[in-house]
Amino acid sequence: QAQLAESGGGSVQPGGSLRLSCTASGINIELFVMHWYRQAAGNQRELVASITPAGTTNYDDSVKGRFTISRDNDKNTIFLEMNSLKSEDTAIYYCHTVRWWGQGIQVTVSS
Repeated sequence: QAQLAESGGGSVQPGGSLRLSCTASGINIELFVMHWYRQAAGNQRELVASITPAGTTNYDDSVKGRFTISRDNDKNTIFLEMNSLKSEDTAIYYCHTVRWWGQGIQVTVSS
């Protein structure tokens, strides 16, 4: 049974930074495209960033230049480095691949 576990969320002031991690068990992330999604209160879940097995990345326009997705295959973990955070980045962030989702982790950006 595959599991994805997010960590690293929390509260930060506008302009601050956070680094999310997603560690997989039961699957080898090296084989899959990995994604970060987010869902703000009252909104639909949206795709934030993706990374392919080859390391090609893709970002939603709202986070380009501020967020960086990366992977460490040896640790079976992906990361989302979030800089210059804005209040509109406040959401629950989810790790996802194929049919598996993490439980989600809260990110709050507020002064």
